[in-house]
Amino acid sequence: MNYEESLSKLFSLHQFGIKLGLDNIKNLLRHIGNPELGLKAIHIAGSNGKGSTASFIASILMEAGYKVGLYTSPHFVKFNERIRINGIEIEDDFVVKFMNDNNKYIDEYSPTFFELTTALAFQYFADNNVDYAVIETGLGGRLDATNVLQSLASVITSISYEHTNILGDSLESISNEKGAIIKQDQKVFVGDLPSVANKIIISKAKEQNSDCFEFKKFISMNNDTAIVEFNNQQIIISNLPLLGGYQLKNASLAVLTIQNLFPKIKEKYLLKGLERVIENSGIQGRYEIYSETPKIIFDSAHNAEGIELFINQFQKEKNQYSKSSLIYGAMKDKNVEEILLNLSKNFDVIYGTEIDYERSLTISELEKVGNNCGVKIIPQPFPATLISDFNKNNSGEVLVVLGSMYILGEIKSKLLT
Repeated sequence: MNYEESLSKLFSLHQFGIKLGLDNIKNLLRHIGNPELGLKAIHIAGSNGKGSTASFIASILMEAGYKVGLYTSPHFVKFNERIRINGIEIEDDFVVKFMNDNNKYIDEYSPTFFELTTALAFQYFADNNVDYAVIETGLGGRLDATNVLQSLASVITSISYEHTNILGDSLESISNEKGAIIKQDQKVFVGDLPSVANKIIISKAKEQNSDCFEFKKFISMNNDTAIVEFNNQQIIISNLPLLGGYQLKNASLAVLTIQNLFPKIKEKYLLKGLERVIENSGIQGRYEIYSETPKIIFDSAHNAEGIELFINQFQKEKNQYSKSSLIYGAMKDKNVEEILLNLSKNFDVIYGTEIDYERSLTISELEKVGNNCGVKIIPQPFPATLISDFNKNNSGEVLVVLGSMYILGEIKSKLLT
């Protein structure tokens, strides 16, 4: 198989859907020699913010001189974005060799797309002798394919209602699922969680005899500034390249994690890592300014909490524009009615779009939800064309592209062609 054929086969594994459980991934990793056993990993879970927090942590470690693997999902435009070492995407040739080497196993045992991608990432990091691997969970934690790791530390960024059909329909059940990445005798770093979730995560850490470091005990927020105080050191964070107060929280949690695990890393590397997070990690779609004039914003907020965080940031500039338009797409497992009601208060026009993906809500389904809750959805099957046309005039308006990374990624890929 060449690169295109390898990706075609890899993506065809989506047909097997999501198989929660660790038996498949354990068997696959055993088949390829258990590369995960040699990884010094920081494992990150959360409803929102895990990709950003992972990127901040990886960027700081890079600035401090370490060789760092970063595994995140999903990708925006190219598959290789998911797996990076020191910011550089995995080589096409490595993907091809991995797929060819394991072709017979894939045909016989039918691993899922995420299981195979996770194994590929672990193999790549092990073969390249990374000093540390920063690993983001895919879905949940307990039964996520990444949870085979015996990590150095666990980071829980946030917990809110998401994937309730899989993780449970209460914060308690979701917290239990995500908190299950916590391992014996490790350090656990906990974001700004709801009190019920916070108690569960602390309890899980105690069960594992793991030290727990809570956001609220070490980090204070003041307008557009965060202060991290740990071990008689005070780090002041402001003016991040990723916009939004929630990114201050993600950056602060990353700094707390690094301060604790790597006390010898100097403040200048902490701050340089935050400053260079986009260059070092390739992170996209977090209040990303696609165009300044006219203003076009891409954001991958995909659940109710993420949408609320986006809106809090957007409201700071909304009144600058004569009209606010939105292109929105969603996955089927989201509380779209609640999201649409919130969005309708902040946008004059809402366009609904979709992608060719089994989990994507169709435009007609989105229209139906809108009709049920009194929100008008304008069908837009060609969002890239709308964006291109909007970008040709400076009307004093703003256009926001919002929703799942899958949707933003497909739109971006079409804009690049």
